[in-house]
Amino acid sequence: MSDVRSAPAGGRDAALHEVVPGVFAWVQPDGTWWLNNAGVVTGGDGCLLVDTCAGERRTRRFLAAAGAATGGAPVRVAVNTHQHGDHTYGNSLLPASTVIIAHEATRAGLLADPIIDGCPPVWDPVPDWGAVTRRVPEVTLRSELTVFAGERRVELRHPGYSAHTAGDVVAWLPAERVLFTGDLIFNGLTPLVFMGSVDGALRSLDWLAAFDPARVVPGHGPLATAAEFPDVLAAHERYYRLVLATAAAGRRDGLTPLEAARRCELGEFAGWADAERLVLNLHRAYLDAAGGGELDLLAAFGDAIAFHGGPLPTSL
Repeated sequence: MSDVRSAPAGGRDAALHEVVPGVFAWVQPDGTWWLNNAGVVTGGDGCLLVDTCAGERRTRRFLAAAGAATGGAPVRVAVNTHQHGDHTYGNSLLPASTVIIAHEATRAGLLADPIIDGCPPVWDPVPDWGAVTRRVPEVTLRSELTVFAGERRVELRHPGYSAHTAGDVVAWLPAERVLFTGDLIFNGLTPLVFMGSVDGALRSLDWLAAFDPARVVPGHGPLATAAEFPDVLAAHERYYRLVLATAAAGRRDGLTPLEAARRCELGEFAGWADAERLVLNLHRAYLDAAGGGELDLLAAFGDAIAFHGGPLPTSL
């Protein structure tokens, strides 16, 4: 695995890594709020992207690195792994000819997303998206779809249930055994499932393991090898079980999600970045345990800010 193009100015040490020949991962340390990973798959006379980035500045940096690594190969197809803006707001900076593909729930979520029009002061500093506009996928899938970058096969698959979101899609390269997980995996930092399902996220771990990948590109955090991936999955499982146990105890004792989070001993997860996501995940777990419904985002983020002691940090 090699570093092809780095971008330290304003982006720390964001870099494009060649995972296998012709397949690249754009990794933005430290993977916290709004700092996602993305990918480039080359083949034929063009390339396929897996996600964009949160705004104009970071997306342009990613696209420049991709262009340098591929000799300016045109972007034929882009895949959005889910609806969140760190993976999608840069869509509008892609060429008009680029076909964007995602799950149908991702398209619906992007059409209804108000944050691209102006981010609320939940984070500090408040993200500035720059010159991006709403651009939603033109092609959608429900369960799976196979696309090709030249002769290179890329399988887009949905787990069949909500996990990180309702529209999670992985990009699987079976010949190369490279798996782009989107935000089903946060490697080494706190996962986020408030717009999906804690139970579904837990179920997705066995689904991901069944791919038996040689290389894994998570939605956030460092890349993982086949030897490392079981430990990554096991850590996620322990975290999700902690969330579910905390929610069950909190509901039993009549605590709010914020009160339950403050009582929770994070243990091995105390050192993971974005610990306040526990509150958001508990809001989801409480709601699902009560039979489901629409999450109150204002209340959930208000509690996360209270848990953190102020607006949530980001270095976007």
